[in-house]
Amino acid sequence: MTTAPVWQRLLWICFAGALGSGARFLVSLGAERLGQGQGSFPFGTLIVNVVGSFLICMVMELAAAGLVSPTLRLTLTTGFLGGFTTYSAFAYETLRSAEARQWSITAANLVATLVLGLGAGVLGMICGRKLAGG
Repeated sequence: MTTAPVWQRLLWICFAGALGSGARFLVSLGAERLGQGQGSFPFGTLIVNVVGSFLICMVMELAAAGLVSPTLRLTLTTGFLGGFTTYSAFAYETLRSAEARQWSITAANLVATLVLGLGAGVLGMICGRKLAGG
């Protein structure tokens, strides 16, 4: 399997990253419209991180099985899903809720992100293996 030249991979990653960032914005906007207000739980960030965990793990399993090319793997994981997921927003929102002494929101965000993110990753790996015939 041949790998695309570095300049092509970079362009694909940049293009996909822009799409992933746009998708993250739309998910956050949708979560906000469903009732996320000041001082409430950051559902938009949780959604993108859990979905991203699932998809990254699935894509990596498909790539390990040789079903996804190295260029497509980089485009999807580093590009689209790198732009889609956001650890930095998770960190900021969690620290802001702790600073505001919103302990239940802080704890719920930490636990939900860890448990759901890892759980989604496990499901993504399982799905990837099943899709790869394993």
